[in-house]
Amino acid sequence: MKILFRTSSMTKTFYSVISGAGHYLPDQIIKNENFLNSQFYESTGTVINQDNSEIIEKFHQITGISERRYSSDEQVTSDLGYLAAVDAINKTKINPEELDYIIVAHNFGDVKSDNRKSDMVPSLASRIKAKLEIQNPYTVAYDLPFGCPGWLQGLIQADYYIKSGDAKKIMVIGTETLSRVSDPHDRDSMIYSDGAGAVIVEAVESETPVGILSHLTRSDAVDYAYLLKMDKSYNSEYKGNEIFLKMNGRKLYEYALKTVPQVIQDALAKAKVSIENIKKVLIHQANEKMDDAMLERLFRLNHIKDIPKMIMPMTIAEFGNNSVATLPILFDFIFHGKMKDHSFNNGDHIVFASVGAGMNANAVVYRMP
Repeated sequence: MKILFRTSSMTKTFYSVISGAGHYLPDQIIKNENFLNSQFYESTGTVINQDNSEIIEKFHQITGISERRYSSDEQVTSDLGYLAAVDAINKTKINPEELDYIIVAHNFGDVKSDNRKSDMVPSLASRIKAKLEIQNPYTVAYDLPFGCPGWLQGLIQADYYIKSGDAKKIMVIGTETLSRVSDPHDRDSMIYSDGAGAVIVEAVESETPVGILSHLTRSDAVDYAYLLKMDKSYNSEYKGNEIFLKMNGRKLYEYALKTVPQVIQDALAKAKVSIENIKKVLIHQANEKMDDAMLERLFRLNHIKDIPKMIMPMTIAEFGNNSVATLPILFDFIFHGKMKDHSFNNGDHIVFASVGAGMNANAVVYRMP
């Protein structure tokens, strides 16, 4: 989206452009084999009468996940977000005191390894700003809990600030430790992982449209609010009073398939960009089979049978689903040439899209400067 700064002699056009990115992934790698000795239960509380090797193989076929990252016991969500922010700052070589906003997307706050309750006061954004030692009182820091689409919604909010003339430089962070809120007796726990990503968004003057060209968000709460929710362990004998992230996988899949392709399609129409011009589609990495189905549906909406190869880069096999962190981590890898067979070139049109708890879905159409 653009902003017009009017002067006595001319009109300047500014766009919201991602000038830099960074990420942090914990060192601890948890492979699928780590779950061979787990005891999984159905949502009814009965033990799943199936060999774990078969459960894990089916899980891999559906999700594409082979391994994921878990934080160390000493780390919490804000620590991961801070490390991603430092990486973005160092790569971009900005002065953090010049940031107008720090927007931090997450969903559970800081959850300690030995006390698995959400801690959100002060906000994670304030904690990260303090760790960065930013003295500027007008660097406004706040949190954005919006399900998995939270980071992308933060990017959208950054665009609104730049469009209004309120800001010139914003950091948007997505950070999560889903391993701390997953039920060890729920096979869905194998999906979740930890990580953080950050981008710097700046107001850039350009004669041609660049950066964020359009965006669209929807929330469908009446019928779908509780497809993702917090609840007790499936194991009725679990000793502990924690509540864990629970997912109605089948209904969520149906919602995502029906909603996300249309949101992308509408955002493309809003930007007046054809799907044939899109070089990359960056979808929230939640489930490989679901992402493939959403991409196929998107192209079917445009009456295109042959989907371009390499249009949808994936990181889920190695990093799992780390919620709000998946998109900024994916973007950072490609942006800095760290992902084999994938790159961004000047003038490329790309699409960001995400779906998650709420239920919320959003999309951004972006042109590389």
